[in-house]
Amino acid sequence: MLDACKERNTEVACIYAITPRQWQAHDVAGVRIDFELRTLAALKNDLEKLNIPLLILTLPDFSALPKAITALATQHNIKAVHANRQYELNEASRDNAVTASLASSGIAFHLHHDQCAVAPGTIAKSDGGLYSVFTPFKRVWLDRLATSGFTPRPAPQKRLTAFAKSDDIPERITGFSSHIDPATAATWWPAGENSALKRLADFSATGLKDYLDKRDLPAADGVSRLSPYLAIGAISPRQCLNSAFNHRARHGDSAGSDQWIAELGWRDFYKHVMHGWPRVCRHRPFKLETDPVRWRHDEKEFQQWCEGRTGFPLVDAAMRQLQKTGWMHNRLRMVVAMFLTKDLLIDWRWGERFFMQHLIDGDLSANNGGWQWSASTGNDAVPYFRIFNPVSQSMKCDPQGHFIREYVPELINASTADIHQPHGKGQPSLFEPLRFPDYPLPMVDHRMARDRVLAEFKCLKPLAEAGQD
Repeated sequence: MLDACKERNTEVACIYAITPRQWQAHDVAGVRIDFELRTLAALKNDLEKLNIPLLILTLPDFSALPKAITALATQHNIKAVHANRQYELNEASRDNAVTASLASSGIAFHLHHDQCAVAPGTIAKSDGGLYSVFTPFKRVWLDRLATSGFTPRPAPQKRLTAFAKSDDIPERITGFSSHIDPATAATWWPAGENSALKRLADFSATGLKDYLDKRDLPAADGVSRLSPYLAIGAISPRQCLNSAFNHRARHGDSAGSDQWIAELGWRDFYKHVMHGWPRVCRHRPFKLETDPVRWRHDEKEFQQWCEGRTGFPLVDAAMRQLQKTGWMHNRLRMVVAMFLTKDLLIDWRWGERFFMQHLIDGDLSANNGGWQWSASTGNDAVPYFRIFNPVSQSMKCDPQGHFIREYVPELINASTADIHQPHGKGQPSLFEPLRFPDYPLPMVDHRMARDRVLAEFKCLKPLAEAGQD
């Protein structure tokens, strides 16, 4: 935006493309579309104060965009189009087609790096290769931030005139309905940049100092909940980093801010991985040697997991939180993903798609990276034997059971001693009534499941990467 507004007398418009068929192909959640539309409405008001109209293109998919945007630019005598670069395969192909179409009409197309604090492809090892492990990537990433800076850019100046009238923002898109109720959406996810900045300010003021201690405790509300705003561009990673580094400088307390900076680094890292190894956009594992894993495709067990009826309270509470709010605590995303892939041995791609269809902060690179990390098919220095025990994770992340009771009402009266294993440590006797008859029995024995997945992964042999993209 700022690059297009360098001269105050330049007339500028913003363009947003609605592409329902493309969204369906990419499994974009209805709750995210609702959030984007509400954010667009807020953006329209902000832009109009700057004499910048917001124009809407409604198209079936990306293939129609080059012709449509060229026609719009020609209609308004636009000399240059600016856009933020996206790194997914389909989006990159779209941008290449838009570049060619605009060039054929003598219109410049400028792509800018804005989704990441450091542009993908610019962090390389001494041999020129890209980093596939986070820790060494983070060291170079932090050095690059210190060198190049991360100060947010200012808002553009008000235009002298608005050359067009803004288009109306639709309240909904056919085929996309949010699975959470409007009151929940408004409470959890107020729309717009100002809401995002307020949330960032509140988190910096009260959350960062305890972030390291509380980030894995879902009942403590110790995380920023800024991921939906980052996912749709309502706030930038530079704004978040600037706030975190300023907090550290002011308070001299680096533990919480450093950890949150690292989490922002993971977000950048997965976009760098997607850029460097595009096969992850094609439902391929990052670790090619895991391609032969014989994943189970049990529809019934998968549905139990989706509905939060596994018999493992923390897993079920997390899945029900997703259904109720459109979001899930980050630690719990790892817990439920590892339960699906390691305890049930069900294909990680099933879980990845389900998340995208339900998450308000659905983002291909972060979602894919998280799922592949949990499935031991992705970027992780630890071998395949990283396997979470869902009961011990429950005791660690929700020791008093407050989060579980909030989302699993069948266990609301369970004691702290019972909440993590409500039916006892072993299989209950057939001759004794269940203590919590409305809550399902555990659908799998964790020890047996662990042996099963270890045996499957032990059969794998390393493969060369050459020619595999």
